[in-house]
Amino acid sequence: MNITLNGKPLQLEHASTIAELIAFLGYQGKRIAVEANGDIVPKSQHGNTTLAEGDQIEIVVAVGGG
Repeated sequence: MNITLNGKPLQLEHASTIAELIAFLGYQGKRIAVEANGDIVPKSQHGNTTLAEGDQIEIVVAVGGG
């Protein structure tokens, strides 16, 4: 399946949900915000939100600093 992640094409073979994509990218346990096709996906819905061919996904990782 081909999606666009943060503006770049990405081919996925195993991830079928947002939660699986997050795990694949190594973001589990991190503070992130996810948008799928222009809509915010709440953390409670990551496991229920399936990915489809051509989806536009944006993931922002919160970083601390000062």
